[in-house]
Amino acid sequence: MNQRGALILVVGPSGAGKDTLIAAAQARRPDIHVPRRIITRPPEPDDEPSHHLSAHAFESLRQAGRLALDWQAHGLRYGLRGDIAARLRGGQTVLANVSRSVVAAARARYQPCRVVLVTAPSEILAGRLARRGREDAPAIAERLARAGHPLPPGLDLVVVENSGDLCAALERFMAVLPPAPACAA
Repeated sequence: MNQRGALILVVGPSGAGKDTLIAAAQARRPDIHVPRRIITRPPEPDDEPSHHLSAHAFESLRQAGRLALDWQAHGLRYGLRGDIAARLRGGQTVLANVSRSVVAAARARYQPCRVVLVTAPSEILAGRLARRGREDAPAIAERLARAGHPLPPGLDLVVVENSGDLCAALERFMAVLPPAPACAA
């Protein structure tokens, strides 16, 4: 019988480098499943790997029960497809970039569940958001104002500071992940 996999929720302010750390972790550990988020906006240059749907198509998936998790943020809808439970039952580690607003629901549905808060000082976040070029200065200020929103109490939480050396942040991030499965002989 397979051991149950772990769900690792990655949260943090926009510009903290969540997607960068997730991609680097997956490159090192191809056994980890990183679900592509579904987002209700058109794709943009240098966008994260994701599925882009209309609001109507997104709602159809949600109503049909085909999303494991869904949330609203920044005027958009986000979600993760419903295959997370099967992957966890199969013993796979699932590493997902989500909003803080969905952490409690995820923890209620999936165990074991850990939360990694990726963060950086606000001046670094502001610079990264400006270079990304998706938002104007007021929208960036609004995102930065939300950066300190609290997480639910009682979390199995690890904070990863990602403001300088990416290798150091990645090592801390990798330390949160369960060990790779042993090869079956």
